Amino acid sequence: MTDNGTKGLWQHFRDFFLSKANKEFLIFLFFLLLSGTFWLMMTLNETYEKEIQIPVDVVNVTKGNVLNGQSDDFIRVTVKDKGYTIFSYIYGDKVKTVTADFKTFARGNGKGVVPGTELMKMAYSQLFSSSKITALRPDKLEFYYNDGSSKRVPVRLLGKASPGQSYYISKTVFMPDSVTILAAQDILDSVKYVFTEPLQVENITDTVVHEIGLRKIKGVKCDPEVIKVAFYPDILTEESVEVPIRAINMPEGKILRTFPARVKVVFVTGASMFRSIKPEDFSVIVDYNELADKPSEKCNIYLRSFPHGVTKAHTVVEQVDYLIEQQ
Repeated sequence: MTDNGTKGLWQHFRDFFLSKANKEFLIFLFFLLLSGTFWLMMTLNETYEKEIQIPVDVVNVTKGNVLNGQSDDFIRVTVKDKGYTIFSYIYGDKVKTVTADFKTFARGNGKGVVPGTELMKMAYSQLFSSSKITALRPDKLEFYYNDGSSKRVPVRLLGKASPGQSYYISKTVFMPDSVTILAAQDILDSVKYVFTEPLQVENITDTVVHEIGLRKIKGVKCDPEVIKVAFYPDILTEESVEVPIRAINMPEGKILRTFPARVKVVFVTGASMFRSIKPEDFSVIVDYNELADKPSEKCNIYLRSFPHGVTKAHTVVEQVDYLIEQQ
């Protein structure tokens, strides 16, 4: 930039800031900033109460024992002090993790308890001397441990997965489908499976995979604590197969013949699943006892069973002609 250009730019700024209107605006900004500073200082000098969280860990676990978890990961204390002190707790690095010694608080029965008086001492160790604690939660901290006893249990979904219109959920896969749990032996014996955290998934029309945590069980540690669950939808289709009619409860020496010998069964299933469905997966029957009690020209036929993954299955007719022969 030339000297003339620099001088012109400087002249422009000088004229802008030294004009009467802009002088008044700058004076206004100065006093606004000054009053804001005084207000902030007065505000921070007031006394306030605020709940803060202090992380807590159990340390020095003895050899041969495994920590299964804690009832809480934080001490929650309500602190009373000047505003600037409260501000430093919330936005500064004054508050650090406190520790509870395993050997001191373990009771030898798979459970340890840190009483409220000890938690209060731990909390005060993180605060300035001017601060006062007016409330503390929890009133005690429990932790659980065992000698390494474990077992594998299956995972179950807590929640619901809903398919989109004309779809159904053909398969739900957990990855892994079971996890290792560590706990005291009496707790291990009582746990048969673990649930995921609540999950609601709607309008599924394509494969969906979610990463989700496992629901905590008191005194139990899961390995891993986070799994994946995948939902595989399939489009619904109406299909049919010809199924042979079978007589049941026939007395010895007699044969029941139906006309026709096979009947069409209509059902709804997934498009990919239909390829694996066979007529012998269905069972259509005639009950001889019903014919003996109430003889008629036609016999009733019943769809007794059908394969998994099939819905709305029914025969196209409910009665057929029949003939009973003597062998």
